[in-house]
Amino acid sequence: MRLTAFDYEESVYSMTVAPERSTLNENELLESTDKAILKIKVIKDSIGKIIFGQEEVIEQVLVTILSGGHGLLVGLPGLAKTKLVETLGLTLGLAQQRIQFTPDLMPADIIGSEVLEEGPDRSRVFRFIKGPIFGQLLMADEINRASPRTQSALLQAMQEHHVTVAGQHYELPTPFHVLATQNPLEQEGTYPLPEAQLDRFLMQINVYYPDWESERRILIETTGDKSLKAAKCLSGDDLISIQRLVRQLPVGDKVVDAILRLVRSARPGDGHAEISRHIAWGPGPRGAQSLMLAARARALLLGRLSPTLEDVAILALPILRHRMALNSSSRRDFTIEEIIRKLVNRIE
Repeated sequence: MRLTAFDYEESVYSMTVAPERSTLNENELLESTDKAILKIKVIKDSIGKIIFGQEEVIEQVLVTILSGGHGLLVGLPGLAKTKLVETLGLTLGLAQQRIQFTPDLMPADIIGSEVLEEGPDRSRVFRFIKGPIFGQLLMADEINRASPRTQSALLQAMQEHHVTVAGQHYELPTPFHVLATQNPLEQEGTYPLPEAQLDRFLMQINVYYPDWESERRILIETTGDKSLKAAKCLSGDDLISIQRLVRQLPVGDKVVDAILRLVRSARPGDGHAEISRHIAWGPGPRGAQSLMLAARARALLLGRLSPTLEDVAILALPILRHRMALNSSSRRDFTIEEIIRKLVNRIE
């Protein structure tokens, strides 16, 4: 898809701020966007050869990565959540690390630990041995099977992109993304994630059973003697360039106002009285920031230069559902998803 100067002028009409000031002129922005759209198409095609169906899930995961954020994939075992993360890492050319979360996992198993070593002169010094968190794409498999203490070991890394051990700061590689898989909380042996950690995930991506045709294709193509492998389509530096481009895409006043209205109305006492009375707590400013970035990323993913109200409406559910809770008296009658849909209907 080739963008034109007319497309650019249409998109910047009545446009507002971007979080990162653009260093590109109009022609450079158009050219960079064209190149990024082509690269993203190759990535989607490559992933589609390994993961059958689940188009919405793949789209949301790619939006998360292009936004520079972290994703939480929630679904029953056996729905290819782990396979999707592995495929994404190979396709994007990222250094992957995997942690299988279990009840006996300790924070040091994630971050790393200091060991006491004795030198040739019998002097003793501590040396830090890095844990698996020092990768570009960290797959936290079944994250809610570990204790809350262990889950919290990811908090600093996910927000600040470094860890602190014994007073020393250790920078994480760039780009750095956490894609965590989670089993439904109704299953045995699971612990709910703390609210502070949930807020650090840009999206909660729910994974459902595949449709008939997709599952039929899975049966045929994954039970033979040939195993398909994803091809590398990008490098870490290429991904960083696209992420920077996402932050430079213009956003219209209507879209910005819609994001603000939606996020603020998802808080108790700050929106429509009939809806807000059911909400115990809602998203903070990070929710609005996430929605803004994700809307930009989805626009680029679909070959557009700027986001629309449709992007905001479609992304509202995966971005807000893990940042809200209902009052105990309302949980019998409503779900978070129903409340968010009511809020979205009021901004459209």
